[in-house]
Formats: sequence, structure tokens, C-alpha cells
Amino acid sequence: MENRLVYNPFGMLFMLLLAFLLFFVVGFLFLNVISTAFTRIGFTWQYALILLLASLLGSNINIPVTNMKCNTPMVTERYVRVFGITYRIPVMEDIACNTILAVNVGGAVIPTLISILLLHQFPGALIYALAGVVFVAIVTNRVARPVKGLGIVTPALLPPLTAALGALALVYLFNAPHDFVFLIAYVGGTLGTLIGADLLNLNKIRDMGAPVASIGGAGTFDGVFLSGIIAVLLV
Repeated sequence: MENRLVYNPFGMLFMLLLAFLLFFVVGFLFLNVISTAFTRIGFTWQYALILLLASLLGSNINIPVTNMKCNTPMVTERYVRVFGITYRIPVMEDIACNTILAVNVGGAVIPTLISILLLHQFPGALIYALAGVVFVAIVTNRVARPVKGLGIVTPALLPPLTAALGALALVYLFNAPHDFVFLIAYVGGTLGTLIGADLLNLNKIRDMGAPVASIGGAGTFDGVFLSGIIAVLLV
């Protein structure tokens, strides 16, 4: 079972695009063209690279949580295209209508740990970060789409743009300290996407006929990953 939950849920072209964005951002970090909150909380650009790489590589790993009996026939197509992005569905040997609920390492575990670390380092930002999370969760939940055979999918650019807008609004309209802009954008973008797209739609998983439904994986990983990228570029 463990081997079946280690798979690349994306097409090669989309993975190359994410890799390009990753090294583009790291290049900015290395050249000191922009300042980032990674350095503000004590991370060097090397650690920033490690965190971003870990998120990208961790998207291939899903930790099973429970097995759910689905209410619809299992979808066996190998690929699903949504919002212009092709996602790969893991092919299970057993076609029985059971959905494995899992947690994605790169799209849920790592971003959540980074968010907790940020809030631990800056406890004064907690209320602003929670406001950002609520804002992103509401917007993301409104546009999240359940896709047969895959799971919950969101447009890749919507969560990071919503997180950036929310962070800037809190700083410039509600007098949040400017030093918190990265933290608000990152925590709001990552946790808001996970909550709005995945956690608030867990009741729909049984009706999607997906072999694996991954929290923070497939259809929501791109939004979480890009939230981190754009948050880095924000300050």
C-alpha cells in the first residue's frame, strides 16, 4: 500500500513549470534582488532552497490516514484535465470502491510546519494571520471544484493571489505591521487553501470515486506551493 501512495500526481510539463518558478525565486534569493521573510526569521537562502525543494519533492508522497467507502463507481482513467492542468490518477490494482484519505507531505505537512514555525517566531502576528486564513479559505472554498476520480481542485493562481491581496489589505488598510506581510501571505495562502479547498469539502470525498483523496495533494498542491512562491516574491 505504501508504494501505491508514492506517485507524481502531475503531468511532466506542469512539474517543469513549478521547477522553473522554484529556481527563478531561488535565483532572486541568491542575488539579493529581493528580501524575504526566510532571511528575516533566520533562514539562509540555502535553507529556503531546501524548504521549497522539500515541498516540491514531497508532493509525490501521501501519508494514508483512513480508508473510506465511496458512494459512486471508481474512476479508472489515468489522467484528468482541470483548469488547464493535467493531473495523473494513481491506478490501483484493486478496483473496489474504496477511497484512501491521505495527507500530502509537500502540500500539507511541510507548509503547516512552516506556518507553525512562523507563528511561533512572531506571536504578535497571530490575529492578522488568522484573518488572512479565513479570507483565503472563504474565497477558495467558493471556487473549489470536486472532480470525479481526482479530488478537490482549485485554480492554481487563485489562492496565492488571494493571499497576497489579503496580506496587503491587512497591512495597508488595517494597520498590520509591515514586517508581517510575508507571514500573513504565506500562512493565509497555505492554511487557507488547505482549509477552504480540502477540509471543508471532506464530506464530498465519498462521491468522487477517487482511489486516493489527498489533503494538500493533486488539485490543491499547486495552490499551496504557489502561495509560498508568491509570498516570497511579495516583500
